[in-house]
Amino acid sequence: VQLQASGGGLVQAGGSLSVSCAASGSIFNIYYMGWYRQAPGKQRELVASITSVGTTNYADSVKGRFTIPRDNAENTVYLQMNSLKRDDTGVYYCNAGIRTSAWRTSSEYWGQGTQVTVSS
Repeated sequence: VQLQASGGGLVQAGGSLSVSCAASGSIFNIYYMGWYRQAPGKQRELVASITSVGTTNYADSVKGRFTIPRDNAENTVYLQMNSLKRDDTGVYYCNAGIRTSAWRTSSEYWGQGTQVTVSS
């Protein structure tokens, strides 16, 4: 199983940016997908997640500004980031709980990080 993240980049404060993450490989079921971020010198933190039935969870710092749409048919999750702030700067990592077959329990997978930089 691979999680391929794309998007990210440099944006001015107040602007918008979107990142996406596609899961591929031997996938039986994806229970949840989400995004974490890590700013320089800080611990990795949950930004947002979404379950297979659409239940979402957002960090307080991004509520009302970020949304996490998911395309179950394409095994893809997006992170739409609006009203970006400098504090949103960091490396964004895709995360998912995936079951690879009917006789295996789910495992956690991580994608490569993608840099998001918000300038003032």
